[in-house]
Amino acid sequence: MDKRFDVIIVGSGAGGGTLARHLAPSGKSILILERGDWLKREAKNWDVSAVFEQNRYITPDTWYDRDGRPFQPQVHYYVGGASKMFGAALYRLRQQDFGELRHYDGISPAWPIQYEELEPYYAKAERMYHVHGLRGRDPTEPPASGPYPCPPVSNEPRIQQLFDDLTAAGYHPFPAPCAVMMDERNMAYSTCIRCQTCDGFPCLVHAKSDAEVVAVRPALEFPNVTLLRNATALKLRTDTAGKAVTEVVAEVGGEEEVFRGDIVVVSCGAANTAKLLLMSANDKHPNGLANGSDQVGRNYIFHNSQAVLAISREPNPTIFQKTLALNDFYFGMDGFDYPMGNIQMIGKSLGPMYRGEKPIETALLPMGVLDKLADHTVDFWLTTEDLPDPENRVTVDKSGNLTLSYTPNNQVPKQKLYDKLKSMLNHLGMHPDHLIPRNIYMKTEIPIAGCAHQAGTCRFGTDPKTSVLDVNCKAHEIDNLYVVDTSFFVSIGAVNPSLTAIANAIRVGDHLLQRLS
Repeated sequence: MDKRFDVIIVGSGAGGGTLARHLAPSGKSILILERGDWLKREAKNWDVSAVFEQNRYITPDTWYDRDGRPFQPQVHYYVGGASKMFGAALYRLRQQDFGELRHYDGISPAWPIQYEELEPYYAKAERMYHVHGLRGRDPTEPPASGPYPCPPVSNEPRIQQLFDDLTAAGYHPFPAPCAVMMDERNMAYSTCIRCQTCDGFPCLVHAKSDAEVVAVRPALEFPNVTLLRNATALKLRTDTAGKAVTEVVAEVGGEEEVFRGDIVVVSCGAANTAKLLLMSANDKHPNGLANGSDQVGRNYIFHNSQAVLAISREPNPTIFQKTLALNDFYFGMDGFDYPMGNIQMIGKSLGPMYRGEKPIETALLPMGVLDKLADHTVDFWLTTEDLPDPENRVTVDKSGNLTLSYTPNNQVPKQKLYDKLKSMLNHLGMHPDHLIPRNIYMKTEIPIAGCAHQAGTCRFGTDPKTSVLDVNCKAHEIDNLYVVDTSFFVSIGAVNPSLTAIANAIRVGDHLLQRLS
């Protein structure tokens, strides 16, 4: 293999994979280094016990919390990155999320770019990822230059009833934006079989629009793009002046290999991107690469989220449940003038999931009882914004052990959102006062292990003293180093961050195309 490339991209997820696809037609030589392999297409992709009880697709890595306790992070190393297991919900941040927002516990800071600058890239991202949705029903919806590229995924009967009940009660439910590949001629039947398994499962039939399917594989159709799997980046080396990355050192097949690139883009996920930069310390960057501001690893954010089950009076035989969302309380409600967040559906509960979540409590219960409970559940995902805090951070010791220190904040709005949903149950055909918490991150009592929405460890900005990256996501201190995963986020809003990462990768891609030309 030729080990010199025009562009080296470390990581193939929503950021790195999308960037590779955007740059592929340029003819420039591009290397994608991915620490994982192809995720095997097998029957166990949809096996609830394998996924939820055995943690089949989760990395065996060990991280540590601020007290030194080890835990297994809920992260996935495959071609396509975390998107292989994401719920395919691709929301835009609200327009106000790009400005300074006052929350109950403090300030969510303004971004160095405005929504209007990212809007055209949101549109391109929605097209690339086949997002299904409908403009005009969400009262918090930001301005858009056009409709969604695909019509909304239709509600199944029980969810349609929920949609109607919410509307009758004066709320504004809207079709959740879903990144799936469906047969538009008949939404009741599709190449996507609309299984329960978008949330937390890989898609056996490649109908979920993850980064492998819609970005990496199409990029590899270009002869100038190379994917090297099972290649873990260990460190980045710079020139003697410390101004440019000259080499990427990776472990491939148990051996160290060195790759050289004119431009190096890191997209390992917020925690691992920070780790790579910190592990790349040298004489010119003694605290870690691009870390003269001491901001690398700081301001880790990952949402105040909670999964809850409501017990429906009527059975809920829904197969694909993620078709409805509600933002009526995103910016607060009467009597509470602070942002609260987003309510959306999550994947339908199945009996074996309870066994995986609560193995001791359910050990003596027959599976038939758990299945009967699942037959009547309606599953909600509540998201409240957590606020950047410099002491919520990633650090790495000399042995490469990653410590994730995190103290929750902004908990009152999270409780307010939960209480509001609970108060609505009686009007929605549910048993009142019955909301059951779900721990969708199995076999762990450490909440930070559920790091699906991690962001913020290399924030971008205009001031090198308070940020790691400039507005083009290039490191302030390194001329050819970029970051395109969610590490660049200044704040996280209260919706899934994937679409924003995808849109930004395309935006940075346009900048790189100009630079490469």
